[in-house]
Amino acid sequence: MNGTLVVFQRELSGLFRAPFTWIVLLIVLVLNGLIFNGFLIGTGGNISDALDASMTGPLFWIWIVFLPALLAMRLVAEESRSGTLEYLLTAPVSDFAVVLGKFAAATAFLAILWTSSLLYAGATAVIGGNPDWPAVLGTWMGTIFVSALFVAIGMLASTFTATPLLAAFLSMVACIAWLAVPLLAGQVFSYLIPLIAKTEEARNAWATTVRDIASNMDAFGHFQRSFRLGLLDTAELVFFVTWTALFLFLTARSLEARRWRG
Repeated sequence: MNGTLVVFQRELSGLFRAPFTWIVLLIVLVLNGLIFNGFLIGTGGNISDALDASMTGPLFWIWIVFLPALLAMRLVAEESRSGTLEYLLTAPVSDFAVVLGKFAAATAFLAILWTSSLLYAGATAVIGGNPDWPAVLGTWMGTIFVSALFVAIGMLASTFTATPLLAAFLSMVACIAWLAVPLLAGQVFSYLIPLIAKTEEARNAWATTVRDIASNMDAFGHFQRSFRLGLLDTAELVFFVTWTALFLFLTARSLEARRWRG
């Protein structure tokens, strides 16, 4: 745990010392602020709709693909290219402690970023508004869990190359694929199932299996059904924690395998 904490402090302080981080913060905060203000004016002062648009709208899902990829590129591929990652992995801490520390730093950075939504809600409450605080806080927590999952996916993808730009590309592709699988699985398998299964019963069984798998990978659906409504469903928490832990485990194993290959 001490090793994880040391890596976490190192990475988080490094993020906030980098000009790149402040540029990202500025861009995200400005765009989210403009969206919040635009919806607030366009809906005649509907605070709930404005907050929902700024916290869970299409731009958020663009950020959730783009930002973890950039962070993973810096935390994994860039350090691999410069040789500092190998130094960390040979230090007296476990590979998983290094991965967990880097993951925690990236997730903490994104959690701070999404805190802007709480500031919007607080500002509207100060001037007499009545934001739906359970939904606001639930959505904010949900954005952190979603961010954690996609940071873990991005880190795993970034372990396959030491080239930062290629790592960012692979991370973005992996995150987009994770979001797209639940949407495309049904369409793809609707063509494949008749080729695999010859009877109606077998086709129905395959269709049910595909739907279950797609549902178990649907980060968007899990987020919408619980956190966005201000509900804390343990099933949704288990979904995000389990998948995130799996990707972190695979990241540690991937780094270990690459180190042994030299």
